[in-house]
Amino acid sequence: ALFSCAGKRPADLGAPDGRLRACPSSPNCVCSEDSDQQHGIAPLTYTGDGAAAFARARSAALSLPRTQLINETADYMHFESTSRLMGYVDDLELQLEPAKNEIAIRSASRLGHGDMGVNRKRVEELRAAYAQGG
Repeated sequence: ALFSCAGKRPADLGAPDGRLRACPSSPNCVCSEDSDQQHGIAPLTYTGDGAAAFARARSAALSLPRTQLINETADYMHFESTSRLMGYVDDLELQLEPAKNEIAIRSASRLGHGDMGVNRKRVEELRAAYAQGG
């Protein structure tokens, strides 16, 4: 990256109560746990084995450009995605929800107010890679 606009890694990532954190009021975040039009996005869905689906989601996320895995447990993953030019870092989170046969998704910018739709686009690229098997 020509510049570095990484920002500080948020301390409140994760899903300690089984749900991903809601998006802030700014338009630089999408989350399948949110229901409003600006922030809401569909989760990944699966049938069958949740662990296999979660592994497929992991592979799909790692196929995204400049995305690296930061933290992983049996039901939660945190990735950082870095923009090519300015080095902005966004946090991508996945939470396995086996009772719903879903994988919740949250993608949020660390800095700024708007994101020009980058987080929504990232999740849709993830969804496409997931649908193709990771």
